[in-house]
Amino acid sequence: MAGATCPEAVMRQVIEWMHITDVMILFGMTETSPIATQTAADDTIARRVGTVGRVVPHVEIKIIDAEGRILPRGRTGEFCTRGYSVMLGYWNDPARTAEAIDAAGWMHTGDLAVMDEDGYCRIVGRIKDMIKRGGEAIFPREIEEFLISHLAIRDVYVFGVPHEFWGAEVCAWISVHDGAGLTEDTVRAFCHDKIARAKIPQHIRFVTSFPMTGSGKVQKYVMREQMATKLDRTTQPIA
Repeated sequence: MAGATCPEAVMRQVIEWMHITDVMILFGMTETSPIATQTAADDTIARRVGTVGRVVPHVEIKIIDAEGRILPRGRTGEFCTRGYSVMLGYWNDPARTAEAIDAAGWMHTGDLAVMDEDGYCRIVGRIKDMIKRGGEAIFPREIEEFLISHLAIRDVYVFGVPHEFWGAEVCAWISVHDGAGLTEDTVRAFCHDKIARAKIPQHIRFVTSFPMTGSGKVQKYVMREQMATKLDRTTQPIA
């Protein structure tokens, strides 16, 4: 299973409902041909639903801070990888190549990750998707995985919208299962006392579909722009 982040609840449903018990999780990108980490078929369920595995053979990975320093295990930072599988560069685009691959050959993925003591990595979100609300870093995937555990919710995407005082507020677009009744108040009540108050969505929109790319990946920037327009707020980058 790969291609996009998979909520833990969905992974457990694949195992329990479809009886596909040997699912392995892979993580990478097209530029890494295409994986950098992988779980094993005999890893525990917890490892396979909660992490993207360990580094694959003949490849290196590291988790770094904003200054490029390697972080200790358990700390969140950018996931970088280097090795034979990493691309040489973007075709006829040296500027973009230099942004992605540093002088030492490390591919900067833009993904935020945590590595545990055994080398298993957990992806917590994208750097560009991280919401900074009042100086606090909020990771949308954490909220998405919590909300998807609600039986009425079929799919959910969380992102930040600009706010003059806080810098950003949390917004959630939610699709529900056919026949399910859900309101903004019931969603917030579900969150109450279960996640931090700052992580409870201030804005909730119920939709039947999400804007997608041709390859089927959700376009959060489109949702952010639409919500910013609806709320009459600037779509400038959220600081």
